[in-house]
Amino acid sequence: MAAVRDVASHFLALAAVDEDGEGLTHLKLQKLLYYAQGFHIAISGGRLFPETIEAWDHGPVVPAAWQAYREFGSAPIPTPEATDTALEEEQRDLLNDVWNTYGQFSAWKLRNMTHEEPPWRDAYRPGRNVTITDDALARYFRTQVADGEAA
Repeated sequence: MAAVRDVASHFLALAAVDEDGEGLTHLKLQKLLYYAQGFHIAISGGRLFPETIEAWDHGPVVPAAWQAYREFGSAPIPTPEATDTALEEEQRDLLNDVWNTYGQFSAWKLRNMTHEEPPWRDAYRPGRNVTITDDALARYFRTQVADGEAA
């Protein structure tokens, strides 16, 4: 199992080589982490990273990643010097697929997309940070894999 920081580092490295990109903001990173975890659970039956995802006002958030990158606010997060050395090839492939599908969207587009999806919508309670369960992720993302949407 990967650490969420390793997954985030991979996405940051992908954003750095995307010449047309806006950089990777904290908001966008959080949504990519959500999609990566959801698709990994749907495809493999297990978690990509052990950290929880919660339903916050602006969509799914991995609190551990929020703590790690909060200092950047809404500015693009710099690319770390070392990236994804701890990831296995299948994990990198999945992250690349998630990036190729969702990396094209702005942070706010991803935020709005997650607000329409059952894992966040069903867990969200204003003023409370409720955990989005693996079961909720599996139920929803299995339908996305079956529909051929990503990963």
